[in-house]
Amino acid sequence: MTELFANLGLGFAVALTPENLVYCLFGVLLGTLVGVLPGIGPVATIAMLLPITFNLAPIGALIMLAGIYYGAQYGGSTTAILVNLPGESSSVVTCIDGYQMARQGRAGAALAVAALGSFFAGCVATVIVALFSPPLIVLAQRFGAAEYFALMTFGLVAAVVLAHGSLIKAVAMVFLGLFLGLVGTDVNSGAQRFTLGIPELTDGIGFVPLAMGLFGIAEIVANLAHPERRELLAERVGHLMPSRADFRASWPASLRGTALGSFLGILPGGGALLSSFAAYTLEKKIAQDPSRFGKGAIEGVAGPESANNAGAQTSFIPMLTLGIPPNPVMALMIGAMTIQGIQPGPQVMSQRPELFWGMIASMWVGNLLLVIINLPLIGIWVRLLRVPYRLLYLAILMFCCIGVYSLNNSTFEVGLTALFGLVGYVFIRLGCEPAPLLLGFILGPLMEEYLRRALLLSRGDPTVFVTRPISLALLLAAVALLVIVILPAVRRTRDSAFQD
Repeated sequence: MTELFANLGLGFAVALTPENLVYCLFGVLLGTLVGVLPGIGPVATIAMLLPITFNLAPIGALIMLAGIYYGAQYGGSTTAILVNLPGESSSVVTCIDGYQMARQGRAGAALAVAALGSFFAGCVATVIVALFSPPLIVLAQRFGAAEYFALMTFGLVAAVVLAHGSLIKAVAMVFLGLFLGLVGTDVNSGAQRFTLGIPELTDGIGFVPLAMGLFGIAEIVANLAHPERRELLAERVGHLMPSRADFRASWPASLRGTALGSFLGILPGGGALLSSFAAYTLEKKIAQDPSRFGKGAIEGVAGPESANNAGAQTSFIPMLTLGIPPNPVMALMIGAMTIQGIQPGPQVMSQRPELFWGMIASMWVGNLLLVIINLPLIGIWVRLLRVPYRLLYLAILMFCCIGVYSLNNSTFEVGLTALFGLVGYVFIRLGCEPAPLLLGFILGPLMEEYLRRALLLSRGDPTVFVTRPISLALLLAAVALLVIVILPAVRRTRDSAFQD
């Protein structure tokens, strides 16, 4: 325990430096903004900002990107409650009761409960990250090449199982991501693979053009294809302090949402989205009067909003400890670490303790900043909702192109970004979720490396993956997940959870 407090002291010393405080404030403000404005989202924003992180200090860049992620969970509730439009996907369920509360003149109470529940959940999740990360790193240090390969296999399978939509499409996207990760030069033989004779592809496909195209450009095109629908209930929101009855009804829901989100955030494929849906379902199941839900039940706001923030922050645990991204945002965070020359994995805590503990401490600072700045700025966020999206997308596209070009001064990468943007839009139209593709792209080269290393150490014996206990357990868990999700009843439950 003494060592934990010493490490947290180091983290706060790093997070509270003036430079990192500015990065944290900028991240949470930008995250709130992209959460408020429907149609942008943290994944697209982080993808667009990856080129900027190239010129920043590693800890400052990661603190800023993390702030964007959990800041967007706060901002998404504002549009969900006031406009009945989820600014962020994890706020979809908040629309159901939050908007009804606003129509009943209780928008202030709904916004306050969402903000306070998110703050509480964020603080608890930060403590969980600090407590559980070191033991996981000790376990990960026992991993060899076979265990890492099995762990990444389990991560990809879990991401496919928990992704919404068609299971076959999710599997196809993972394999496409694995294939794109193979493009370039084979590090062992030096042979070029799948480059099509294009010299710019000898070093592989860049992570930034792929991420920015699939999540940034594609989202812009998809949003322009839909007519805007924004019905603001009021320009001023008053009575932010919830009543005693609201507090009594909401705090147990916040506790349950925090516990559920903290657990689900750690799972591959989990995070904020799955947590918020699960929390709403739980609250409705255990309610004495389920008919209140959908008509302005404050538990339907407190539970999901606490869960999505807890899930967002505990999803940092597998990323920081194992180097495994449980969701697309964490994949982008790993991309940012790679750009900075940092190899994600358990060695980060021992080799870069200031970065590891500085990030954890910054989460608490960021949550405090969010609750301080968000409630007074609600009026500004409401006015920003009146800005038409057609006026925003031109500036977003311009910054995307400048950012990609500035990385390597390459017009080819700008064209590649546009190509992936077109491909991403086609995926959206076909109902193919791009997140499994990104996870496959990130993990593919690492899986190949660990596969080859394990076979080399075992002199080509493939049974090395099933004779080592940890590797065997992870592979069996992956097979069990696939078998369970193939069962018709489970598949129906999984599909209906996301459709609702």
